[in-house]
Amino acid sequence: MTFRLALAQVPSRVGDIDGNATLVLDAWRAAAGQGVDAVVFTELTITGYPPEDLLLKREFVEANLAALGRLATDGPSGTVAIVGFVGAGDDQQTDAGHWDVALATRNLTNSAAVLADGTIAAVYDKLRLPNYGVFDEARYFTPRDRPCVVSIAGVQVGVTVCEDLWSEAGPVQASADAGAQIVANLNASPYHRGKQTDREAWVRHHATRGGIHLAYCNAVGGQDEVVFDGDSMLGAPDGTIIARGAQFADELVVVDLDIAPATPAPGTIELPGAGTERPSLSAHVPPPRLDPVGEVWAALVLATRDYCHRNGFEDAVIGLSGGIDSAVVAALAVDALGGEHVTTVAMPSPYSSDHSVADADALADALRCRHLGLPIGGPLAAVSDVLGDEVVTGFDRDHGTDAQPGVAYENIQSRLRGLLLMALSNEQGSIVLTTGNKTEYAVGYATLYGDMSGGFAPIKDVAKLLVYELARWRNRDGEVIPTSTIEKPPSAELRPGQLDGDSLPDYATLDDIVRASVELDLGIDAIVERGHDRAEVRRVLTMIDRAEFKRRQAAPGPKVTERAFGRDRRVPITTGWRG
Repeated sequence: MTFRLALAQVPSRVGDIDGNATLVLDAWRAAAGQGVDAVVFTELTITGYPPEDLLLKREFVEANLAALGRLATDGPSGTVAIVGFVGAGDDQQTDAGHWDVALATRNLTNSAAVLADGTIAAVYDKLRLPNYGVFDEARYFTPRDRPCVVSIAGVQVGVTVCEDLWSEAGPVQASADAGAQIVANLNASPYHRGKQTDREAWVRHHATRGGIHLAYCNAVGGQDEVVFDGDSMLGAPDGTIIARGAQFADELVVVDLDIAPATPAPGTIELPGAGTERPSLSAHVPPPRLDPVGEVWAALVLATRDYCHRNGFEDAVIGLSGGIDSAVVAALAVDALGGEHVTTVAMPSPYSSDHSVADADALADALRCRHLGLPIGGPLAAVSDVLGDEVVTGFDRDHGTDAQPGVAYENIQSRLRGLLLMALSNEQGSIVLTTGNKTEYAVGYATLYGDMSGGFAPIKDVAKLLVYELARWRNRDGEVIPTSTIEKPPSAELRPGQLDGDSLPDYATLDDIVRASVELDLGIDAIVERGHDRAEVRRVLTMIDRAEFKRRQAAPGPKVTERAFGRDRRVPITTGWRG
């Protein structure tokens, strides 16, 4: 028998319940038009993921349930849809009729509904609730240990949700034990480098262990500090991956499976499916796979586009220094929004090199975006005059002093640039994209209210050496980011002859120490064992600790590593721990 299955990786938007329902209905109807028996959607399709404290609002939960009811009524007949939503118990109100938040969150469930022929035929409630990293599901949801298997066109289909997959025993195996031949796994699994290898391993494991087809369907799109990469897949009982969805793009994947009908267990809900009259289907051709650097680029582009567009910004403005970080952010912004929607701004100070200004001009020309030159020498002199003897500045030499300017004077330059960018943002209604990378954010090599000013930080979770890899990847089909930008020693150019290496270890060393501490949670002894000098490790970890107050005030940026700054890593600002 041929069972036609579809995976609908759709770009649900958190809170856009009506829009998400429309996405579901459109994909469901498209699947029905192809004679699909069952179409699997993503985790919390109706609400978007993660809805966070919107779940504490009664109207939000009720609107999600109402949308589910409309989908059940309006969906096409025959084809079954498995859709993620927020389930709710019946006792969410007090006797006075008021919404009781504490009671409500003890009854909310992360659920999947089986919709068929005008009805909600069955509901599965997620059992495994992740409460680590970016996940807070135990804050909102109650787990339920009730397997769900329905019969669709004689094929037994089990339903599970996301984290249910990531365990040796649990709902996937329980579905197989209950007779499921296909297990649907609805996902909102955020991207990070290397994660797909783990996902695929779990899909293969459960498929072979249970002798089932495992239909893993993942969300796609950017949501604040996470980005979902799609990349859905279908695992066969022999462990092979027989179908894949696109990476970082919405898609409806339709495949035919040769599965013999099985006798359902007593009490199983039986649904007819689409029937035998259906159009022929071309063989599934998996989309090309992105290389490891290319997938990071795609993640950052999608995250930037969705953050801007979903928050009402069509245009972006970026300070372009001629350095590697701002060059990569500008190229990302153009790929995300289009060159006509990006303004780059060179703001040279008396310490900016001619080659940096030339590199900024060349990049803007290659990207075909609007480019402004706003020198800050005049404002810098004016601020120096206002401060007088309170801050040692580069202009003090004109007043007969031999004192050398320090960090305060460097930060004035950065803050003047932030002031100009925010003025342009206010005037144009554009968003300022900040240009700091993960390594700089880690050790505090960034200026509050200066280069940290802005609404979104595209490379906030990208280590310095990976920034260089991204630049070379972007240039793979011809130079866009000037070679001189990639090859010259990095410098903030805030004083004569300044280099990053004057203040920081070399970036190969620094990146590894940051990764060991921030992403792997290693202590001093374990990091030293990786081949680093103990005094250097202690110095870097001290810088990381002291910069936490800055990171709390930083713009959000997309997670692309196992552990990013922001909601993924929560440490106290005030702490006596030094290890």
